[in-house]
Order: sequence, then structure tokens, then C-alpha cells
Amino acid sequence: MKNMFFMIRTLFISILAFSFFLGSPNPLQASPQQAVFAGGCFWCLEHDLESLSGVQSVESGYAGGELLNPTYRNHKGHQEVVIVNFDSAKISYEKLLRSYWRNVDPLDGDGQFCDRGDSYRPVIFTFDESQHNYAIDSIDKAALELDKPIESLNVEIQDFNKFWLAEDYHQNFAENNKFKYKFYRTSCGRDARLKELWGERARSAQKWLN
Repeated sequence: MKNMFFMIRTLFISILAFSFFLGSPNPLQASPQQAVFAGGCFWCLEHDLESLSGVQSVESGYAGGELLNPTYRNHKGHQEVVIVNFDSAKISYEKLLRSYWRNVDPLDGDGQFCDRGDSYRPVIFTFDESQHNYAIDSIDKAALELDKPIESLNVEIQDFNKFWLAEDYHQNFAENNKFKYKFYRTSCGRDARLKELWGERARSAQKWLN
């Protein structure tokens, strides 16, 4: 009887272990990570980054301030940001950084394009030491590509604290309001300025020139 109980118990444990193995994600296949960027209007940055292969989703929101439950009408101290959910097995954080830089005007620390004020200044929010180091390195590389002194770049790097999701009507704004979005983006001069700064590499995630 004892032998029978031992055999059943061993078989049950083996089945559980095998089921767990089958159900566990392979870290090389499923490696979700997040990145948070501020770069002016979150409609634009969301639309620019969600097209990258390996990016799973991009959501608009607020971060950087102390105000609880910020809204579009009142997010004083916060920046408009996007949170990027990405598969690091398909796209690296470094590549995301390259796309981010080439979608902002890093020389402007008082806003972005036609949007002025603290809410729109460019910030890279980092989750850990690794992201922080990559962000620091990206400043040097962006400065070299632009042929500008590092001191002239006004993209700030901050530790990430909390992300507050923006209102529903801000999510996927470019897709849900195509004509309004296109008019806004053109009239704001975003693409014209990006072309002036970055040339043919504007809005791209190509490797750095230097």
C-alpha cells in the first residue's frame, strides 16, 4: 500500500512539473520590457514608436511630477509621455533610443516644436541602471551625429517613478483622428524641423552615423 501511494505521489509531482515546464515562457522568446519617453505631444511620439517592429504597444500618459491622478487639464509638474512595451528579443532599448532622438528636437529644452512649456520638454525616463547607461551613451552619439556640443542638447535623463495613463480619447489618436492629427502635425512644424535637424535619418531607428 505504501509503495502504491509513493508511486502515485511521484507520478502526480512529475505531471505537475512537466505541465509547469510546458506553460513557462521561454526567456529568449518572451522578454517584455518597458521604456518611457517625453518628447512633446504624446500623440506624435506614440504614433512614431508604435510602428517599430518588436514594439508591442504604446500608450500615452503623464510622468515626472508629484501630482496624483493628473489629467490633460491639470498635469502640472508632469510631462506628456509615452510608455512603450517592447520585446527585447526583437528590438533593443538602444534602437528605441535612436528612434526617440530622431523624433525630437534635442536642442529645445523649453518644449517641442509648436508646443511650449514644461509639459512638452524632452525627457528619457529610465527604469534601471542599464537603461540609464544606454541613455547617457545615446547623448554622446546624438551629439556626434548632429555635430553639436553635448552641452547644447537639452534632453534630460530621469529615474522613472510612476506612469499615469492619459484619457481614452488620447490613445491611438493618430489612427482614430487621421485628418485632425495630420493637420496638427503639419501645422506644428514637427516633420519640417526633424528633417532640418536629422536629414535623411529623421524619424528613423538606423544605426548612429558615428
